[in-house]
Amino acid sequence: MNIAAVLSTKGGPGKTTVTASLGAFCADSGLRTLLIDLDNQPSLSSFYALAHEAPGGVFELIAHNETRYEQILSQTCIPNLSLIHSNDPFNQLGTLLLHAADGRLRLKNLMPAFAADFDLVLIDTQGARSILLEMALLSADMAISPITPDMLTAREFHRGMLQLYRDLQPLAALGARTPPLNVVINKLDATRDARLIHQSLAETFADHPQARMRHTTLPAAVSFRRAATEGIPAHRLEYRVPSNRQAPTAFKVIKALCLELFPEWRVKFEALTEEQLSLRHPASIRPSTMEGASK
Repeated sequence: MNIAAVLSTKGGPGKTTVTASLGAFCADSGLRTLLIDLDNQPSLSSFYALAHEAPGGVFELIAHNETRYEQILSQTCIPNLSLIHSNDPFNQLGTLLLHAADGRLRLKNLMPAFAADFDLVLIDTQGARSILLEMALLSADMAISPITPDMLTAREFHRGMLQLYRDLQPLAALGARTPPLNVVINKLDATRDARLIHQSLAETFADHPQARMRHTTLPAAVSFRRAATEGIPAHRLEYRVPSNRQAPTAFKVIKALCLELFPEWRVKFEALTEEQLSLRHPASIRPSTMEGASK
């Protein structure tokens, strides 16, 4: 089982959209995928419609060490995609974990309970530094950090991540090591020079021993905004390139990012094609005209 925490020490980079997009694509590729929503503003919990909603969620998981599936595991409308929804609107978990001896290690210690039934766990976090974010990071095999293509934002994010990793370093003595950090440019405007922005950001993170800037960038395209509005994965909304557009489809972008982040599942990702997807999900796949999309 691979565990990835999607996080940022700043709000607004699109963590939830990235988490939902990766999760749905991996699920459509046949991976048994679990989403965990640790954000007390539960956007991920409502991103996709639920076929079954469990009575409990993240609060029971973290506060009571509840791992019984019938109590905390909801099923989305997407096959292979499960969810532990956020149900801590007043951030009681933060206070609880600050006073718990195993606070930052609680989720790491609970994860083995899901290893037999899931291939991939994606954890969405709050858009600010908190003990919940630190707990998610220490439970993960990798961190994925979306960042908007703005150099000032990038420098602030860089400082915040460096400080976070430094502060958590002493916990390595307890077996809680900070995982590799994968930085992904999100909401890239088509009018910008993508190569220059990518190069500048790569140089910004070059001195971080655990950080790696990923080559695949996520565009500021209509398909990703529509995905959240309609509750349909972006790769299902847009799988064909309109005749008046040169930019790659959402399907190709998410597929490329999954191949970069999770190369161990290349065969499964490569096996999922546009044609196969259109036959599998005819109701949710529409040839996209994408008015107003990035060109």
